[in-house]
Amino acid sequence: MQDVALKFEQRADQKGVELIAECPTGIPLVEGDIALIERVLSNLIENSIQYSEPGDSIRIQLSQTNSSVQICVKDTGPGISEEDLPHIFDRFYRAEKSRSKQSGGTGLGLAIAKKIMELHDQEIIVESRNGTGAAFYFGLPSV
Repeated sequence: MQDVALKFEQRADQKGVELIAECPTGIPLVEGDIALIERVLSNLIENSIQYSEPGDSIRIQLSQTNSSVQICVKDTGPGISEEDLPHIFDRFYRAEKSRSKQSGGTGLGLAIAKKIMELHDQEIIVESRNGTGAAFYFGLPSV
C-alpha cells in the first residue's frame, strides 16, 4: 500500500491534493496476488486524484478485522451521484459524460478493480453521495 501511495504522491502534489497513507503497526500479511491488488489500489487512487480538486484529500487506510484486513480509499472530492452509483463498476461507464476521451479515462478502471476482487473471492464496495466524496472498501483474508 505504501509503495502504491508513493507512486502517486507527486501527481497528487502537482494537483494540490493531499494523499495520506495510514498503515498502523501490527497489520498482518494478507493472501492475494500482489500485482493485481496493486492494480486495484492504483485504479482507485488514480480515479480519486482525477476527480479531486486542489485542497481535497485522499486517505488510504488499512484496518484489521478478525480474519481479514480492510482497505479503504476515501476522498473528499465531488462524490458520485445517486443515478451514477449503480453503474460505476460497469465497463466503459463514465459518470462525467462531458469529459472528452483526452481528459477522462476509458471507464475501465473500476470494472477492472471489481473483476480483480472477484478473482480473490472478495467484494469491492463504494459509499458516496454527490458533493461529499467517495469511499471504496475491499478486504483480503489475513494469513
